[in-house]
Amino acid sequence: MDTQADANVYAPATDNRWASHIRATLMLGIPFIGAQLAQLGIHTTDVMIVGRLGAEQLAAMVLAAQFLFVILFFGSGFSIAVIPMVAQAYGQSDIITVRRSMRMGLWVVIAYWLLLQPAFFYAEDILLAAGQKPDVARLAADYVAIGHFGLLPGLLYNVLRALISAIGRAAVILNVTIAMLVTNAVLAYALVLGHFGLPAMGLHGAAIVSVVVQLAGFLFAAGYVQLQEETRRYEIFVRFWRPDWRAFFEVVRLGLPIGITILAEVSLFTAASLLMGHIGTIELAAHGIALQWASIAFMLPLGLGQAATVRVGVAHGQGDHLGVLRASITVLVMAVATSSIGGLLFFLEPTYLASLFLDTRAPEAEAVLAYAGPLIVIAGIFQLVDGLQAVANGVLRGLKDARIPMILALIAYWPVGFFLAWVFAFPFGMGGRGVWFGFLVGLAAAAIMLIARFYLLMRKDTSGRHQAALI
Repeated sequence: MDTQADANVYAPATDNRWASHIRATLMLGIPFIGAQLAQLGIHTTDVMIVGRLGAEQLAAMVLAAQFLFVILFFGSGFSIAVIPMVAQAYGQSDIITVRRSMRMGLWVVIAYWLLLQPAFFYAEDILLAAGQKPDVARLAADYVAIGHFGLLPGLLYNVLRALISAIGRAAVILNVTIAMLVTNAVLAYALVLGHFGLPAMGLHGAAIVSVVVQLAGFLFAAGYVQLQEETRRYEIFVRFWRPDWRAFFEVVRLGLPIGITILAEVSLFTAASLLMGHIGTIELAAHGIALQWASIAFMLPLGLGQAATVRVGVAHGQGDHLGVLRASITVLVMAVATSSIGGLLFFLEPTYLASLFLDTRAPEAEAVLAYAGPLIVIAGIFQLVDGLQAVANGVLRGLKDARIPMILALIAYWPVGFFLAWVFAFPFGMGGRGVWFGFLVGLAAAAIMLIARFYLLMRKDTSGRHQAALI
């Protein structure tokens, strides 16, 4: 039987010195950032290897990947919801709640994957209805038929990350993701192109590799949780069949708005590409280059946002108001600092950065570079506000605040961001720069509203504590 004394052995220490907050945030944030970059590297590796098969196969893989990514991004809302639940329970040294939150998080993502089976089965029909070319849609559906089996271990792995993150072992996540990156590169090179004596399986090989890599990541994380004394004591997989409906529906209640928020932001950037496509091919190519750099830069605040969810969640679970404030301020300042450094680089060397994603000998290269340069400069400012809103979202998730932030983000992304992007681009005649300026305003609005939301919650909490002290 677990005793309170046992629990206290693993209770997180409270240290609210600024130096301690900076150090703890870096210890979580750097591995998270590295893991995000490694995850981006997995997709980049797939594109590079499958690209050798030809344009049609590459188009099919990109289409299938986007199809699966949409489902994964929405489902990741449930995985992310588990993080503040576990972090707050860990902050309270509540072993039972940690165990129940983890189990029900695993239950929810399994149920989600099962519910989505019709989408996987009818993937070709869905892609055809979306106006995709029949040959490409058929190849993409073949990839989905195999690749969707990798979504389940991927979602399960993300849930296990909640416990590993809460206890401050983010380096484990980084190591696992790097191992997945290397495994993916070797296996894809072997099975897709046919090396090391293995048959060339083409696109089917790429799908098989994605399943194997995701499964390996999950099994490693599950093994770590089971073998390490600090995590084994939570008995995540003991009596796994036993339900806790309160925890189950809390995962759903928190996860749905988080998933909708993530999907809304992802779809916003898809809409940006569509708008740029209406402007012209050169403009779309330049947009793609600028967006690639913005995506790479976004990995920094995204990792910091994940660290913020853990740090704020643990402090909130301990009832440490000062800890919540200092953890939040620390990560927000770090986001501004890292984004400012990246923005300065984008401002100073936009043309050089654009040339790294382009064959400068191509006939249209000069025109693309001329258009991409200014977009990368805008992207430097763009990443500052995008980083702030990502971190602010992470802070609020640490407080288990998801519904209101979802509403605020939806307003900022679409009625503000997308509408202004269209207005600036077409009625105002600003073209591609107008699209980026519109989204810049939208994401700035999101950052301002989310930070204001956090301020009001902290002010309300302070007022409540003051009134309680007077009773």
